[in-house]
Amino acid sequence: MTDTIGSLLCEAGTVLRAAGIEGPRREARLLLGHVLGRAPGLLTIEARDPVGAAEAARFRELVARRAAHVPAAHLTGTRGFWTLDLIVTPDVLIPRPDSETLIEAALAALPDRPSVRRVLDLGAGSGALLLAALSEFPAAIGLGVDRSPAALAVARANAARAGLADRARFVCGHWSAALDGGFDLVLANPPYVPSGDIAGLEPEVREHDPRAALDGGVDGLDAYRAILADLPRILLPDGVAVLELGAGQAADVSRLATARRLGISELRQDLGGIPRALVLRHAEKTVGEPSIAD
Repeated sequence: MTDTIGSLLCEAGTVLRAAGIEGPRREARLLLGHVLGRAPGLLTIEARDPVGAAEAARFRELVARRAAHVPAAHLTGTRGFWTLDLIVTPDVLIPRPDSETLIEAALAALPDRPSVRRVLDLGAGSGALLLAALSEFPAAIGLGVDRSPAALAVARANAARAGLADRARFVCGHWSAALDGGFDLVLANPPYVPSGDIAGLEPEVREHDPRAALDGGVDGLDAYRAILADLPRILLPDGVAVLELGAGQAADVSRLATARRLGISELRQDLGGIPRALVLRHAEKTVGEPSIAD
């Protein structure tokens, strides 16, 4: 009996549901679309189309690996972020939709887009934040810093893939320690999971994301302490910094920021209602209470 798109999606949905994969039919469409080179959203209206034996076998192999909780992005090799299609490998944190909140916050804080000339991404990973920002700030050049040479190789490939290689540079380093400063926008999605909580994360994260991109120390705040200590030096007088927060960390990171004479201008929520992006300026540039946006 010849496999069809519809029969394969039905079969895969059952397998993935039994494995506890969230959104099993969506995940099945994503994997089959990857194998067939078709848009996943169109597969349901192409359900009667036959699928060759080799393609069906490849699809079943990917479904089995997804059922074993290998992330879909590692199976397809790419992940969408903002308007970009990024290369993803086990050397980088898989970009999450929650992190797009930082780009939204940056655009709201810096509405005069041509005036933004220098962007810094601390802990660049795949380059997702830096490249998304450069796609929106047309006159800017950007610098991404990461301690992992393997991650930086992925970021450089993504810059070329996005047509932004001439505006983005990536260097290996520890946060901003070796930088001279003078940035209009600083972005960071640092490791913020308390060390003791990592064992309880879902297996897609715990077993497949780089531990260095997750582990924030005993209280989850080690990276924030390092970043905030140097942020007043590297941020231009009218500059803006946007930091990603873990759930429940807004108060602690805000306290660390104000201790460094940084003012909080906005706390922006992600689509799940979690305070996700902390927008900072030099204290003298911040007036009144910070806004909370969703």
